[in-house]
Amino acid sequence: MNASMDITLHVDGEPRSLSVDTRTTVLDALREQLGVTAPKKGCDHGQCGSCTCLVDGRRVTTCLSLAVAYDGAQITTAAGLAADGELHPLQQAFVDRDGLQCGYCTPGQICSAIGMLDEARSGFASHVTTDLTAPVVLDANEIRERMSGNLCRCGAYVNIVVAIGDVAP
Repeated sequence: MNASMDITLHVDGEPRSLSVDTRTTVLDALREQLGVTAPKKGCDHGQCGSCTCLVDGRRVTTCLSLAVAYDGAQITTAAGLAADGELHPLQQAFVDRDGLQCGYCTPGQICSAIGMLDEARSGFASHVTTDLTAPVVLDANEIRERMSGNLCRCGAYVNIVVAIGDVAP
């Protein structure tokens, strides 16, 4: 017997009500029920990061997250980052620095990078952070470590790191 539940997800600022099987992931609810295609289904195991969105301001691999657990959550996809026809500064940096090739991983890369920049501003250390008492300095090593959960099959990593560095404090 499959159980379903009525939930509301606030996607890119718009409340969206839907009924989901309790086993439905946020990614499947977004893509299959709401038609939101910015987050991509890559591995479906939380290993590639192409499904990454910002959920209540934090980066989340949506393929591993059950939609019912996020009832009422604010979900921001890469498509919801632009405001008033202007790209988000990180989106613009990806364009300016050619931080993409095929573009499949780009929405997840951008959402992950925005979440990562916020984590660094909040003082979250990473595996390569050398001074745990000082503010985080986002050099190339820090950026690579913090973005290691997002894969790019095309190998645009060099330009992705540079684009993020352009926006990093």
